[in-house]
Amino acid sequence: MRIISGSARGRRLKDLPGLDTRPTTDKVKESIFNIIQFDIEGRRVLDLFSGTGQLGCEALSRGAAYVTFVDQKREAAKVTAENAKAVADPDRFEVLQRDALAFVASKPGKYGLVFLDPPYRTGLMEKSLEAIAGIDIVAEHGIIVCETGVEEVLPALAPPYEKGREYRYGKIKLTLYHRREG
Repeated sequence: MRIISGSARGRRLKDLPGLDTRPTTDKVKESIFNIIQFDIEGRRVLDLFSGTGQLGCEALSRGAAYVTFVDQKREAAKVTAENAKAVADPDRFEVLQRDALAFVASKPGKYGLVFLDPPYRTGLMEKSLEAIAGIDIVAEHGIIVCETGVEEVLPALAPPYEKGREYRYGKIKLTLYHRREG
């Protein structure tokens, strides 16, 4: 894993040992950031189910103002903190070892960009989307980027949220949601 672009371009990131974490491939990560390339700079970002933190780290490298990383696993939070420190100043991020749904329920403020990449086929994606929309933690014109297995069908959300395009990369699907005004 490496940072693809921005101030930390080329920097290698640490990985988690074992098979419990499924890192986003470089091809899919590059596609994500090509899709949202003009929607990163200056935004407050949430990397929920962060794993190694590579999506949030890429956002930091590309000019995100601040990133909150959340993962329940202690080892994941530790690796994420090391990766984020290698990419940005510590005053531009926080790493929280917490349950993702409990974090969202704590009403953490508004985010301009949210990355959702929970374990596949656990129901956590749907629960997370419902919680995010219900508590409304996405800023106006904000984006939610969801990574799932290609067979998963994600729900429509109530306004002001709007389900956007889906992109397929082999067995992986990206789904974008946008929060409109209002």
